[in-house]
Amino acid sequence: MTERRTIEILSTGALNSVQDHGRPGHLDAGIGRGGTMDRPALTIANRMLGNADDAAGIEIALFPFRIRFRARTAFAVTGADCEVKLAGRALPSWWAAVAEAGETLTIDIPRRGARALLALAGGIDVPKVIGARATDLKSRFGGLDGRGLLRGDTLPLGEALPVSRALTQGFGVDPVPLRGFWPANGAPLRLRVLPAAEYEAFGPAERQALVEADWTVTGNANRMGYRLAGPELKPARPLELFSHGIMPGVVQVPPGGQPIIQLAEANTCGGYPKIATIIEADLWRLAQAPVGTRLRFEVVARDTAIAALKAERDGLDRIGRALKLI
Repeated sequence: MTERRTIEILSTGALNSVQDHGRPGHLDAGIGRGGTMDRPALTIANRMLGNADDAAGIEIALFPFRIRFRARTAFAVTGADCEVKLAGRALPSWWAAVAEAGETLTIDIPRRGARALLALAGGIDVPKVIGARATDLKSRFGGLDGRGLLRGDTLPLGEALPVSRALTQGFGVDPVPLRGFWPANGAPLRLRVLPAAEYEAFGPAERQALVEADWTVTGNANRMGYRLAGPELKPARPLELFSHGIMPGVVQVPPGGQPIIQLAEANTCGGYPKIATIIEADLWRLAQAPVGTRLRFEVVARDTAIAALKAERDGLDRIGRALKLI
């Protein structure tokens, strides 16, 4: 019987965790979607290895991250533009290769971006909880015992396809999502938003500030959400709202007037007024914005949001078709 392939965690941070595409469809039970903050990056990494799109990988937000392979294993690193080394040899960004048993992989502090995604051939084979392997760090379930990864942890891998010649030689893809991601000359990162339920409850000055002011990602930023710093936003009159459903991308305005953007591990309900919602196609961009990044919002129409999501999916499909030719 063939020994099961595993990896050993040598260096990590408490926010690094096993993630897949999450648990959609359970909001009525109070369970958020969760999953990776950068779905396109994980999808591409999995396709590079012949995995299912939603195979579990590792989302890395604290660096350096280092693992040891205990068996010959193909892997791919996407997401943030990081310095990556396999057994001391530098690898390009958005690259797939094969590690031999005993070799170490190091993913260092990003040059650009905030989160790296590491996919492994066969995916990480931790037990499924409510249909997914994603770690919910807030509610402490899924992944590896519902927690972030620790030094000394061992992760089992699923059954993988045979290693191809291309993987043995190593290959990369053009990081299309990162191209043009960072604005030139230090300009703010633009995010497209739709007006949310209480948008009209904010006066003209607040709605103008939403799109004309720069907003800064503060240190109060994690998988639940990002708190921003900028002009104070207040509804035109006091609002008394019942708690209502929320989901990733919703921009809430608490009494202090500084917006909070709900992200992957957002609560499933909340009572703060909602001024806007980040469109689905731009959520990964926000996930790759480190603390201190300046943001600028642009209100768009629903048709624009739908077209942007279709363009993202079409781009992923083009990459998938190209990878099948390798």
